[in-house]
Amino acid sequence: MGKKILIVDDAAFMRMMLKNILAQNGYEIAGEASNGLEAINLYKELKPDLVTMDITMPEMDGITAVREIKKIDPEAKIIMCSAMGQQAMVIESIQAGAKDFVVKPFQPDRVLEAVKKVLG
Repeated sequence: MGKKILIVDDAAFMRMMLKNILAQNGYEIAGEASNGLEAINLYKELKPDLVTMDITMPEMDGITAVREIKKIDPEAKIIMCSAMGQQAMVIESIQAGAKDFVVKPFQPDRVLEAVKKVLG
C-alpha cells in the first residue's frame, strides 16, 4: 500500500504533473485541493501521510494553510512547492512547519527525493 499524498495547488496543470510523478512511483493520491482552505478541510477528512503545498494560492496561501494544518496535526508532513525560489518564503515555510521545499517547474527526481526524505 503506497503512502497517501494530498496535492495542493491552484493550477490544475501543476497538480496533474505532481500526480503523475507520484503515482508512477507507487504513491497513492489521497486527494487534490486548489487552495489553502480546501487543503485544511481535506487534510482533516483524508489524513494523508504527506501534503505537497503550493505557496501562492487564492482564498488562503500555503504558508497560512501549513500553520492551520500543524494546529490540527503537529506531526503533519508538508512539502512546500513554489515557482518563486524566494529565500524569505522558503524560510517562512520552514518556520511554519514545512519539512522541505521543491521549486517549480518540478524535476521528478527532486520531488521524489523530497517525498522520500520527509516520509522517512
